[in-house]
Amino acid sequence: MGIGKLKVVIAMLLFGSIGLMVKNIELTSSEIALYRGVLGSLFLLIFSLFKKKKISIAVLKSNAVPLLVSGAAIGLNWILLFEAYNYTTIANATLSYYFALVIVMIVSPFLLKEKLLPSKVVSILVAMSGMFLIVGTGAQTTETYNHTVGIVYGLGAAILYASVILINKFLKNLSSLESTMIQLMVASITLAPYVLFTRGFNLGAIAIQTIPYLIILGIVHTGLAYVLYFSAMQTLKSQTVALLSYIDPVSAVILSALFLGEAMNGVQIIGGVLILGSTVIGGLKWPKKETAVTKEK
Repeated sequence: MGIGKLKVVIAMLLFGSIGLMVKNIELTSSEIALYRGVLGSLFLLIFSLFKKKKISIAVLKSNAVPLLVSGAAIGLNWILLFEAYNYTTIANATLSYYFALVIVMIVSPFLLKEKLLPSKVVSILVAMSGMFLIVGTGAQTTETYNHTVGIVYGLGAAILYASVILINKFLKNLSSLESTMIQLMVASITLAPYVLFTRGFNLGAIAIQTIPYLIILGIVHTGLAYVLYFSAMQTLKSQTVALLSYIDPVSAVILSALFLGEAMNGVQIIGGVLILGSTVIGGLKWPKKETAVTKEK
């Protein structure tokens, strides 16, 4: 395995274990999102300074609106995702969140004027079938979880994440690493007043056992993971990165089963496979029908 692929694998394993970190942090979802954004953006800022990369003020001004909107969406997206972890299993939350890619496929023809290919239509139907299986068999309330609420939070996070993906299409003259650093900063600035007026900054009240998980989440699972991911993207083909990205949701499901005992039933597993497989189908290029002229050649 090359260094580039190894970087993506490590980044995906880190993303896949975010749920385990969040489950061990005794803070509200908004507080976790805020501190993750602050620590992650600081890490990326230090990394950029170390690499001596400077961002043009003119470039920032020209991209101000999409950066502000997408940054705020990232912050809100984290809140909803972390709430999903509170109400349902990591597996259900992650697979609901992964529905973002399907949302992008649905919206792209209208917003980006992309063609809705037959493969994408099939993938959307497959993904919806998968989500139906997960919700239909896991949407009950137990003493520990309210799966319906958790899955709704996960889908809400997916909508926001899909909006970030689409907005990023309109960014110009910014590398992925630069735009992510700015977006994390904006997310932190957006979340700060919300936390201030709802919970307040009671840093002294944070449980000691929570601090290591919070630091690891912000620096390792956010800052370092993004550095590994974006540096690998410079050397690998996009198809390779897309294929390796499946390690994220798959590892999340496996890790939650191993460490938290959050098992999925057979029908839910089939639903998860359909959701993950739908994005593979969406990336396929179906062969065009041969015309009479083509056949003669």
